Amino acid sequence: MPSGADPKHLSDTDEPKNSIVKIMLDEGSFLRRRPEVEHERAVALFDLLERNTFELSGEGAVPSPYHVSLALKDDRLVFVLSTPKDELIQDIVLSVRPFRSIIKDYFMICESYFDAIKTMSPTKIEAIDMGRRGLHSEGAEMLKERLSEYIVLDHDTARRLFTLLCVLHMRV
Repeated sequence: MPSGADPKHLSDTDEPKNSIVKIMLDEGSFLRRRPEVEHERAVALFDLLERNTFELSGEGAVPSPYHVSLALKDDRLVFVLSTPKDELIQDIVLSVRPFRSIIKDYFMICESYFDAIKTMSPTKIEAIDMGRRGLHSEGAEMLKERLSEYIVLDHDTARRLFTLLCVLHMRV
């Protein structure tokens, strides 16, 4: 699925509540990535649009559904939120610094996993994958916590957004 993924077709009575219906990644400054990484990006985008819980919190918050644009700018993760009519709601900006260590560890274990699936036994692959999923969940929880002041997310939505953060963070 392309990075400017469109929402699934909905009837007027099926309009999603508490959700993202369109997501775009600012990937203009990035070169090609490994096919495995491109696959992870596509799966995260697809799964995010299929099912997510994403709702602005606080008094006077604009109700969903939302269009979301994600970008990395000056070591910050920028969420640009708009309505389905592309009316700007707000920008949410998070420092990427607190995520650096977990992203670095996650990239290292992903490299090990991608190499392992080519040559190692299923038992060793499973052990590496358990570590990879654990780091992924840790990063998702950190993202969920950092966004909690602005947005209510479920765990699966946070995991998919963490995947997209990692994809945007990738420089090669």
